[in-house]
Amino acid sequence: MIIAAFLITGYTFAQEVKPVLEQNGDLVKATYYYENGQIQQEGFFKDGKLNGQWVSYDESGNKKAIGEYANGEKTGKWFFWNDKSLSEVDFSKSKISNVKAWTQEAIVNK
Repeated sequence: MIIAAFLITGYTFAQEVKPVLEQNGDLVKATYYYENGQIQQEGFFKDGKLNGQWVSYDESGNKKAIGEYANGEKTGKWFFWNDKSLSEVDFSKSKISNVKAWTQEAIVNK
């Protein structure tokens, strides 16, 4: 399930949809949209590399993933949501260092 989340997020971030770009100091904010007008993902580039917080959404506007890039590499804690679970993935230099997952059932039963 976690691997599927990574593949979906990687695919989403890699799609060749033209973003709306806005200059923001030394960063460029990129916003990608679905055909229905909802935001697909948004985040920043610095010197042509992914940088700072990136957030992706499903076509209904629900958050699917949130995480940080530093100089084009995934870093820190990333969170992935789907209908029944939340996964927290720790990255160091774009490599997974730790994974935690919670299901809706486990959260409700606490």
